[in-house]
Amino acid sequence: VGAPRCGASLQDPNKPLTITLNANASCVWQIQRNVNQTIRLIFSYFKFAPSSSCETESIKIYDGPSTNSPLLGQVCNDTDAIPVLQSSSNSLTFRITTNSVAFTRNFFVFYYYFLPEKSIENCGGQLTGPNGTFISPNYPAPYPEFTYCVWHIQTPKNTKINLQFKDFFLELDYNCQFDFTAIYDGLTTNTGLIGKICGRAQPRFESSSNVMTVVLSTDYANSYRGFSAQYTSTPLPGPVEPNIYLTCSSDTMRIVLSKAYLASLGYNETHLQLNDPTCSPVTTDSVIFSFPLGGCGTTKKNEGSSITYTNIISLSATGSIITRQKSIQIIAKCKMENNSTLELIYTTKNNVIQDITTVGQYNTSMLFYESDNFSKPIQHSPYYVDLNQTLFVQVSLHSADPNLLVFVDTCIASPQPDFGSLTYDLIRSGCRKDNTVEIYQPLEHYGRFRFNAFRFLHSFPSVYLQCEVLICDSNDTNSRCAKGCISRQKRDVSSYRSKTSTIVGPIRLKRDLRSADRSESLTKADAEEASKPHQYSFYMFSFVVLISNIVIVVAVILKYHIKHQPGYGYQKIQSL
Repeated sequence: VGAPRCGASLQDPNKPLTITLNANASCVWQIQRNVNQTIRLIFSYFKFAPSSSCETESIKIYDGPSTNSPLLGQVCNDTDAIPVLQSSSNSLTFRITTNSVAFTRNFFVFYYYFLPEKSIENCGGQLTGPNGTFISPNYPAPYPEFTYCVWHIQTPKNTKINLQFKDFFLELDYNCQFDFTAIYDGLTTNTGLIGKICGRAQPRFESSSNVMTVVLSTDYANSYRGFSAQYTSTPLPGPVEPNIYLTCSSDTMRIVLSKAYLASLGYNETHLQLNDPTCSPVTTDSVIFSFPLGGCGTTKKNEGSSITYTNIISLSATGSIITRQKSIQIIAKCKMENNSTLELIYTTKNNVIQDITTVGQYNTSMLFYESDNFSKPIQHSPYYVDLNQTLFVQVSLHSADPNLLVFVDTCIASPQPDFGSLTYDLIRSGCRKDNTVEIYQPLEHYGRFRFNAFRFLHSFPSVYLQCEVLICDSNDTNSRCAKGCISRQKRDVSSYRSKTSTIVGPIRLKRDLRSADRSESLTKADAEEASKPHQYSFYMFSFVVLISNIVIVVAVILKYHIKHQPGYGYQKIQSL
């Protein structure tokens, strides 16, 4: 067994090749012999560099004497089969190309010339019906050399196949490079490999549908008795709905999978892993992954009007040499809109300031603060403000992603909670429209500004404030947040407008308690409290009347007394 390190011209009737290559290789092997036979080429073992792609690393097989001949097939890192290729003539060529990754690649290849018309008894065929048996050629005597047999099994619709090898004895080696049996989940040998076996065993396999393919391949030496196999069919279970739930917040991504759904795929919680395999799920009645939005291998992609966070749950068999299952990936994406719409209400004179937050998918909030150091938020209620009082506003983003920036894009005011026809711009497209507005520089997860309180003429003292904020990737120097004030004429509205908006309301202020439609619903205690101002007004009125009468009586007496005193008269004040 052997071959030159990189490429060769081969003329042997059969030959095994053990090939070892490193990075940046491009090696060509040419097989040609002057006989009226064809070539069977088998890549029974191949190990490429991890994560390599077909574009950078592959084996290409050509049906002829050079790489200019027609392409017969290609083998890559993700090839889900044991490639067996057959030439149309007496020549065949293959090239192995590797990428620049420092890694030792290993391949085992063998070929042999044969006559296609030569048949072997009990070597392959079509097997139909709900159950059946088949054996390797010559069983229980040793199987022939250079044997390649293919059995296609097909059972009734809506069933799956259970295959058991009652007796199995092939040449043993660690990678099953020489003699092997391969089992495929389907009617083709190009993909869907669910098992490759050799040596002594009694393995079982199960298909996902009513078709299965079994291959026997042998080389030129060390033949044993082969195998005896039996297959049966069982009804497929009813479909199980993909019971998966995904919830996203500014802080976390939460994925919930039902155990029944995993079982229907042939898996359980031990077969699951995220992009970062160290992040484990919590198992209760369901399997739950809950992790920071930027953690556990989550990737982030800025898509202009939104930021998408993606993680992948991989389901794959573990703890065995063979597998009967295909790997499955569940891709979870949290698409976070860049825009969040927030609403805040303040009222002048004797009404209440109250904040109402509506959140897109990012968790944001908006509060008033006592001063421009933004250390003490206004938490108590009621909170009274005067006309022209300076109000300090902060929008906060609650997210575990440190690479986000909050930008106050637009704020409008209205005397009505539905923001009808009468509105007043405070900020528009990041530009201040009121001369009392001062916008602070964006600071990580905070957007801040201040303005002086006002009221609308000929209207109620309440003023409703609605602000639209943008959330951007702080590393993106071309984002809307980085551009600051942009005039309406130059602004691309479609890039910034919120795609989802929720309005919370109606807002009920304290003055509603004095309205007529609420008066009938007051409790007795409320009625007593409500009557106190009227009683107080009555007492004050009586007191004022009494004092007025006393003043009148005293005035009359004084007038009479003074009038009868001698020398009483008016004196003109001299000018100064």
